[in-house]
Amino acid sequence: MSSAVVANSDRMRFSKEIAALNMKPLWERVMRLAPGTAAVPGIWRWKEVRPLIERACELITAKEAERRVLMLENPALAGTTFITPTLYAGLQAILPDEIAPTHRHTPNALRFVMEGEGAYTAIEGERVMMRPGDFVVTPGWTWHDHGNLGTKPVVWLDGLDTAFANIMGAHFREDYPQETQAASRPEGDSAARYGANLLPLDGKPQGPASPVLSYPYERTRAALEQLSRHGDPHPSHGWKLRYANPATGGHVFPTMAAFMQWLPRGFAGRDYRSTDGTIFCVFEGQGSVDIGETRFDLAPRDVFVVPSWEPYRLKAAADCVLFSYSDRAAQEALGFWREKT
Repeated sequence: MSSAVVANSDRMRFSKEIAALNMKPLWERVMRLAPGTAAVPGIWRWKEVRPLIERACELITAKEAERRVLMLENPALAGTTFITPTLYAGLQAILPDEIAPTHRHTPNALRFVMEGEGAYTAIEGERVMMRPGDFVVTPGWTWHDHGNLGTKPVVWLDGLDTAFANIMGAHFREDYPQETQAASRPEGDSAARYGANLLPLDGKPQGPASPVLSYPYERTRAALEQLSRHGDPHPSHGWKLRYANPATGGHVFPTMAAFMQWLPRGFAGRDYRSTDGTIFCVFEGQGSVDIGETRFDLAPRDVFVVPSWEPYRLKAAADCVLFSYSDRAAQEALGFWREKT
């Protein structure tokens, strides 16, 4: 018998021996050696999802459900409830005169309003009205409830960093004693304090998330249009802006980054990839996206996911506005994030 065969046999016995002590040899390469995750590209088309949201509204009230949400689970992550290994996404609906009761949890949450007006989110005693295209910040461990004072249903995209809290064993939640909070700050208070490129002289924001609770779409759209007048679009992203924490200049959350971009009609982007898994929502326009070997046609309010390190390419058949969020903030803080164009 050759010495190589004996050595391999000895190694196999050794591996079995140490397995009894919950150990494994590194040389068997059980660790990941390539970028990317198990997540795959996916799309949730508004024309298919919207009727299901209506049915959910018929089947259960916001109070019974606590939050009437249809979770968007990645096809390759069955049973996790996550759209990427680190991020959660869901479509939440609230009907006129409904209230989604007050609670708080350690994961940070974002809302991107897709349809309807008249709803609000109350965060730590400040009511924030929600209009289509608005980006709303709900920092972790803040009391929040939702209500609809309008006459039609309101639907928004929820994004949470739940997986981070789960991994670290720090996922806590708590219900408020009453269904709603008493108002302790006037509407628009956070925008007045922090939203005009000015900061209170002696005030300090509480926590690492943005102290601005709402980024109105009207201002974001105007900023994109102004940007487009003074320079060519990025070859992969068109004109793209990052939502920022005005107190630090950094991302709006310590874990999640959020963006809005405008692709002009006829835009055909170059291939792009980055290590952050990204969830997109088409707010205006039509186009398509190629993710690896997969192509999706895009229409308003479609939601799609680009997994980590998958090359993708955007095209616009008409002026197209895309909201997106990802785990880039966490990756940058840890020194992991990278991109390739």
